[in-house]
Amino acid sequence: VQLQASGGGLVQAGGYLRLSCAASGRTFSNYAMGWFRQAPGKEREFVASIRWSGSSTNYADSVKGRFTISRDNAKNTVYLQMNSLKPEDTAVYYCAAGLTRLGTTPREEGGYGYWGQGTLVTVSS
Repeated sequence: VQLQASGGGLVQAGGYLRLSCAASGRTFSNYAMGWFRQAPGKEREFVASIRWSGSSTNYADSVKGRFTISRDNAKNTVYLQMNSLKPEDTAVYYCAAGLTRLGTTPREEGGYGYWGQGTLVTVSS
């Protein structure tokens, strides 16, 4: 499975970005997808996840109401729309593909078996 994340960049606080993650190598529509992030000097943390069908989502409290995860199974792509960005959102963002076919929406790294290369998001104050 290959995951290619894109869409990161530099944005001012209050701005927005949309990250994309294109997947290949297996039936994309059968697996949950997630986004994680790692800020400088911190451990990687969960951001959002979405069920294989798109019917349910999970969000970290820190991004709830500002970020939206979605997927287009026809395009084998998952998105993360990030609005009202804050300086504390600065991090490398990673997309991840779930391990369990037709599974739920894990919040733990252990629920994911494949990771993209990361895309850097920098929010200036």
